[in-house]
Amino acid sequence: MITHVKFIGVPVADPARALAFYRDQLGFAVATDQPMGPGKRWIELRIAHSATRVVLFTPEGHEDRIGTFFNGSIACDDVEATYRQLQQRGVEFVEPPTAQPWGTFAKFKDSEGNVFVLSSS
Repeated sequence: MITHVKFIGVPVADPARALAFYRDQLGFAVATDQPMGPGKRWIELRIAHSATRVVLFTPEGHEDRIGTFFNGSIACDDVEATYRQLQQRGVEFVEPPTAQPWGTFAKFKDSEGNVFVLSSS
């Protein structure tokens, strides 16, 4: 039976720049960083205790996905506190925390222009 999502892919133009952002600004940990074909890298990151990993990799023919909206949500316990922490680390938010009946969320950009929703868990 299916147990979980193994990884989600984030398309990136510059793997080194993206790695610095996700590691240093978001606090993700490197699980693996290895060559993945000519001139490409497979960078797999861990988020705290989550089983799901984030992979910084753009498959051939998917370059047009770089800098788009990620259709999903990154969860945290306290959106306002995480928003303040990430702002202090230089993360660009395109929408500040907003309370909704289903929870609070904010939107931020990564180093590649991809937009993510940060929401309460």
